[in-house]
Amino acid sequence: MKPVLTIGDVIITLENIIIESKTNNNPLGYFATLYKKVTIKVKEGIENDFFDDGPRMEKLDVIFANRYLHAYFTFQKNKEVTKSWEKAFNLSSKYWPIVLQHLLIGINAHINLDLGIAAAEVSKGDNIENLKGDFDKINEVLSSLVKDVENDLAEIWPTLKKILKLTRNVDDFLVDFSMKLARDGAWKFAVALANTQDNMISDLIKERDIKVAEKAKIVVNPGFVARILLMIVRLGERGTVKDKINDLNE
Repeated sequence: MKPVLTIGDVIITLENIIIESKTNNNPLGYFATLYKKVTIKVKEGIENDFFDDGPRMEKLDVIFANRYLHAYFTFQKNKEVTKSWEKAFNLSSKYWPIVLQHLLIGINAHINLDLGIAAAEVSKGDNIENLKGDFDKINEVLSSLVKDVENDLAEIWPTLKKILKLTRNVDDFLVDFSMKLARDGAWKFAVALANTQDNMISDLIKERDIKVAEKAKIVVNPGFVARILLMIVRLGERGTVKDKINDLNE
């Protein structure tokens, strides 16, 4: 694919992935749907001067999105992608993962690996600390939307709501993936990249990718009790993949 150049291009490309996912009943459309919502919010934030530096934020958003889009289209061609995205994409062929698991494993790859890389890249020639305020703001947007999606899913599938209330197992599983931890880890990674010599950056990214892919196991195998509970939630999810994507899109 050709790299997208503007935030508008990102939204259009995500819409195309969503349409294709609905046509093929592909669960990869769940993350694309959440990501489109995030991108629209970021675009609105830029237009309303929410960020300290709007043009820089659009550049960051585009670099960030291109990492996901490149991974997505590369995977469609059965070519090698980062280990983190491979874990996320491979989950789409499994029956048992619930919508929330698909979202979380995508967030794991994109926030814990891609966001730090994008932040370091957009800060080249500048002190990366100048980006910290806007970095936190883009994560505020993502955190609020993930929480909204979790609440929406609980409304759509009452089984999930009951389990979230009655047990801490699933709560602990979600807490392990709290956006604060993801954000803090991504920032430390971004600073490390920004302070690394160019010839060492590739090795640092590979090392980080292995750790992030390992963390994905929390989503795929959260433990016996949590897995049984999630299977119950999965049986309570109504409708086709297309229906669920439409629910997330509302």
